[in-house]
Amino acid sequence: MTSPAKLHLEIQSHRANHYGLIRSSFRLDGKVHHTNHGRLSGLPLEKLRLLQAAFRGDVIPRGHADALQVLASREYGASHACLELARALDLPRLLYSRQEPWVACALAMIIGRLIHAGSKLALSQQGSHSVLWELCGVPGPIDVDTHCYAVLDRLLARQPAIQRALAKKHLQNGHLVLYDITSSYFEGEYAASDLVTFGYNRDGKRGHEQIVIGLLCNAEGCPVGVEVFPGNTQDASTVPAKIAELQTEYGLSELIFVGDRGMITQANRQKLAGVAGLQTISALTHRQVVALLERKVITRELFDENAIAEALDPDQPGKRYCLCRNPETAKRETQTRKELLELTRQQLAAIARGRPKPAAKPGAKAPARPRKTRGPSAEKIGARVGRVLQRYKMGKFVTWSVTEGKLEWTLDQEKIAAEERFDGCYVVVADVPPERLATAAVVAAYKKLSFVEQAFRNLKTVQLEVRPVYHKKDERIRAHVFLCLLAYYLQWHARQRLQPLFAGDGNGQNRQWTFAQVLEHLKTIRSERVRSQGVEFELRTQPNAEQQRILDLLAGKEEVAIPVK
Repeated sequence: MTSPAKLHLEIQSHRANHYGLIRSSFRLDGKVHHTNHGRLSGLPLEKLRLLQAAFRGDVIPRGHADALQVLASREYGASHACLELARALDLPRLLYSRQEPWVACALAMIIGRLIHAGSKLALSQQGSHSVLWELCGVPGPIDVDTHCYAVLDRLLARQPAIQRALAKKHLQNGHLVLYDITSSYFEGEYAASDLVTFGYNRDGKRGHEQIVIGLLCNAEGCPVGVEVFPGNTQDASTVPAKIAELQTEYGLSELIFVGDRGMITQANRQKLAGVAGLQTISALTHRQVVALLERKVITRELFDENAIAEALDPDQPGKRYCLCRNPETAKRETQTRKELLELTRQQLAAIARGRPKPAAKPGAKAPARPRKTRGPSAEKIGARVGRVLQRYKMGKFVTWSVTEGKLEWTLDQEKIAAEERFDGCYVVVADVPPERLATAAVVAAYKKLSFVEQAFRNLKTVQLEVRPVYHKKDERIRAHVFLCLLAYYLQWHARQRLQPLFAGDGNGQNRQWTFAQVLEHLKTIRSERVRSQGVEFELRTQPNAEQQRILDLLAGKEEVAIPVK
């Protein structure tokens, strides 16, 4: 006797590969017989199971509440895009030539610093929110000690080799090298640290211990090296060793070293006088400019906002002074001085009037004989004046004296007018021959230090947030700063590739795109765990047109789509 044939899908596997057989089965004389109608291969197991349910008739109508359930949703787009960019830049091989487990963890931390800035512990717990660790090839639960702190130690040991590789890739012999210094303040106790100490804070954060960070970039602002110094390190003291590092460690026999004001001091010039292949570009401090004016090497009339004048020092052949004036800077400096002078005037006027007598309490009896009061002494008045002048730095414009317990003071309007004529003026100094760099090129090279300032803004506040630093050991602090540098290296290249997006953006309220906004836009591309017909599988969000354009730009290709399972 024959039973009716039933069409179904049978899932089979061979060497970890799954395939489906479309069969009809029937029973004949008590035995089951099969007829094969086709074979399905190349599909993941989840899709085969969905087809199997459809063959059984277990299909829920579209729109039904149980048709599709999203069980979990995790960030995918930003991690995927940054990882693909890192691979395109050959960053994994720069970290280490062999594919070892710690390299995958380091890559996850670098990308994680860019898109999930925070503590290492918080990054290790991102598994339920992001696919970052899995994409980088780190499966299973993440342990902060094993996958983060131990990897930081390996990364720090590799720092010299990694920076040599970056320098070989991005620095060319005889070209510009940009160098600048910043500080980052700390909160908490660091009694056992040799790095974290009090010093001159470039951000005006008084009362906080700090570290000093030195950053090397190429002429386009691409970072190639970073070093952490104790918090009381002076800028100029780091220059000779940094130049020696560039020539010995990075193999630059010839270079043009560009540093900010005060780095190429007279003492440094003497130390570097015999260094072959070295030329420098910097700017003079205000005191050095005044000294040139007094020696008649330059005059105020040479400063012109429309043209750059060049002067030579007869006492120092080969040194070129490029005289510049920035009208926008001039406006800011003039306005700042006016505000400080007004504050100084108010404070000095209050001192001159003397301290007012306290008001009598209501109902109090007047004293039978008023007490004689003496005003403050000349020493006390002088001390108060000194504190005001020290606070606002306007002492050179004030003439004052104390006569019979009274403060007399005036503002020297001639000095104020003379100083105002000097607002916005600065002098770039170089020992590069004119045949190698013209006057305008020397000034343009100095202005490239703005790239390093931009790097510091990104490292400290805008995106990467080097602080707060949760590490107490000096070696971990160094490793943390180096990790942030590598994250900025990735960000710098991303911004270069996204220039068409930024260039076409609006201004003011019409502005749409920043780098942070790009990452947030990519984060909406999700990896979701979905259940349908009792079968669970992964589903990824399809990028929209804007997201696809960003992915194309980051990939450096016209059309690059996220793989969809």
